[in-house]
Amino acid sequence: MFKRKLSKALLIAFSLLCMAATSGGKTVAEKYHTTTIKCDTTLNEVVSIPHHSFDSSGLCTCIPTLSSSQLSQAPKIELNKHAREFVRSYLKQEGHFLGKIKAKSAPYFDIIDTVFTKYDLPVELKYLAVIESKLNNNISSPAGAAGLWQIMPVPARQFGLVVKGKVDERKHTYKSTVAAAKCLIYLHKMFDDWLLTLAAYNSGPGRVLSAIKKSGSRNFWVLQHHLPEETRKHVKKFIAMHYYFEGHGSLTTLTKNETQAHVKAVANFIEKQKDVLADTATTETVMANR
Repeated sequence: MFKRKLSKALLIAFSLLCMAATSGGKTVAEKYHTTTIKCDTTLNEVVSIPHHSFDSSGLCTCIPTLSSSQLSQAPKIELNKHAREFVRSYLKQEGHFLGKIKAKSAPYFDIIDTVFTKYDLPVELKYLAVIESKLNNNISSPAGAAGLWQIMPVPARQFGLVVKGKVDERKHTYKSTVAAAKCLIYLHKMFDDWLLTLAAYNSGPGRVLSAIKKSGSRNFWVLQHHLPEETRKHVKKFIAMHYYFEGHGSLTTLTKNETQAHVKAVANFIEKQKDVLADTATTETVMANR
């Protein structure tokens, strides 16, 4: 099955996903493509793990209101040790740039949040647009990618955008975001892992499938060394951007195994707190009846 997937991705190169990531307006990764996709796919069909939204402290919003002491014991997402130094260094070096992006981000993020919510995507994926285009709709790469999400002409048309003559809907915030959402859904359906999805958005699914085969692992932190350097940095930049805007991670900054472990830990914590609350209520009732 894996060989068939890999062969399919490589043999039908340059037919789908030519997303050109940018850095300072320049192309930073060669893109590969795979099969034509159907654009009516919904994420509900392919994701079995809940997104989990997070409050400003990084706690899952599904965790009940508890005392500060109890909440201090609640599971939080940990920044992977392989990304810590990169994130620290990136945020330090790019502080001025990030401040400018944040100052103009609200209208873009409002639109992206609306679209991603409609398509049942984690809204935190909006930080990918910062990495791709610095939230500049008019940016184009030498390779031909354009717009907020840096989409190439062929996949743009496959995702329903008009790119013809003077009309280029890749530079339309809402329409290009819909196309990006469909692309992310397709890639996540293939990899069932947000870090691998982000890697495939940058370098193409064929390279990620090849890295999986070479490494014998579907863990991004294990297979990353079989990916182009720019792709490795691309994923880490997304994580850094997420931490800059949110102050913490989310399920989009975790591997699938890390996600499963976190979801399980949260579920166990909630069950434990239910028992604690039940015991407390029983004790209070007994005391009141004395």
